Amino acid sequence: MTGIAQAATEPSSHAPGARANTAAAAQVEPFYGEHQAGIVTPQQTHTYFAAFDVTTHERADLIALLKAWTDASARLTRGDTAKPIDPDTASASVAGAGAQAASGDNAELGAMSTLPDTAQGASAPDVNAGGAANGDGYGGASTPAYGAAIYEDSAEALGLGPARLTLTFGLGPTLFTRDGIDRFGIAKHRPDALVDLPRFNGDQIVKEKSGGDLCIQACANDAQVAFHAVRQLARLANGKAQIKWVQSGFLSQPGDGTTARNLMGFRDGTNNPPTRDPAAMEKFIWAGDEGPAWMRGGTYTVFRRIRITLEHWDNTEVSFQEAVFGRHKYSGAPLGKQKEFDALDFDAKDPHGNPVIPENSHVRLSNRAQNNGMQLLRRSYSYNDGANFYIERWPPWRQELEYDAGLLFVAHQRDPRAAFVPINARLAATDLMNQFTTHVGSAIFALPPGAKPGSFIGAALFEA
Repeated sequence: MTGIAQAATEPSSHAPGARANTAAAAQVEPFYGEHQAGIVTPQQTHTYFAAFDVTTHERADLIALLKAWTDASARLTRGDTAKPIDPDTASASVAGAGAQAASGDNAELGAMSTLPDTAQGASAPDVNAGGAANGDGYGGASTPAYGAAIYEDSAEALGLGPARLTLTFGLGPTLFTRDGIDRFGIAKHRPDALVDLPRFNGDQIVKEKSGGDLCIQACANDAQVAFHAVRQLARLANGKAQIKWVQSGFLSQPGDGTTARNLMGFRDGTNNPPTRDPAAMEKFIWAGDEGPAWMRGGTYTVFRRIRITLEHWDNTEVSFQEAVFGRHKYSGAPLGKQKEFDALDFDAKDPHGNPVIPENSHVRLSNRAQNNGMQLLRRSYSYNDGANFYIERWPPWRQELEYDAGLLFVAHQRDPRAAFVPINARLAATDLMNQFTTHVGSAIFALPPGAKPGSFIGAALFEA
């Protein structure tokens, strides 16, 4: 990491607060476009997914929030701060930091020349003068300003570059109607495809980890950049929306360009439709004329937090693991084949007359050939949230401290009623993998088409 430490010794060619530089320009994923970024974008190594509940009941407030999020996202994805940093504030920060460093109070402060932090010498808002005399410990403010936008950016991502950051926004079913109330006058524009997901066999959904009025998916090649982006957008939502749940994830890409692996050690996403094929994307991913005009060019995204009992999986023979998936673990090839992208042969039999690819294997049950030709675009990540106490729902029914880890299943599709819902119902009923996995979080969102400069995400919905 270079940014903060070099700031005092290297001249900057950008306005104060800008994180992008010439080398980082190649890492910029465009924010504006026909479709939102982060859907067919080549997958980054980190994600930070956040769902929000809207707290305001004013339509104008919701529109203002979406506008603010759009403007800030366009800046963040090109490597800038969420809002422009006032040059006077930045200059004061540098001057204050330099003076303190020269006096020997804190030599490191002299290097923090781009941080608009009051700790560097910039003047803080006089929230309540006289606090220091009252002995409250706030150095002149008896009560810190809460909820006010007292600085433009929290600054922890300065110097990190864009890192291919994408920010993708979605609208949940409860934004249109909550408890029977149409808060924002948009209930009649809810797409039929934005269904309330049914309960599937084996679900153990945690309410606090599910649903949401709005969602933000931040993806980047730097975990701190992804978190920083959501943090800034959450600050901008103050008074209008609040975080309902968040989930971070990771995905390490093999250096040889092969498909990434999940925590079970198998390649994940081999059978995705080709994202560089416009016809395939139109057929399977982008919403068309069958729905409301404001969703054309958007997509519907299902999020499932799937905990994997890794302790159980790790004590299972590789041959059985391969039967569960229907693929060879190390090559990724279908059982009976040699290479990852070899065609699946569901008719092949072993010497005993049994299917080479088991009838209840994951690849057979989820394959388009078994699901009326439908496909999902999986863009999933692994997660690891430490450990917790669990009681397993399959033999050997252990009760112990186990990994809280698994898969953040993220799937895009043109219509969940024809794709995720029937496919997952089939999997939930008979998939061999069910003895190792439990769905504990669930959400569905309508992701509108991309925004144009000067407009905002979801604008067509409010113009309908």
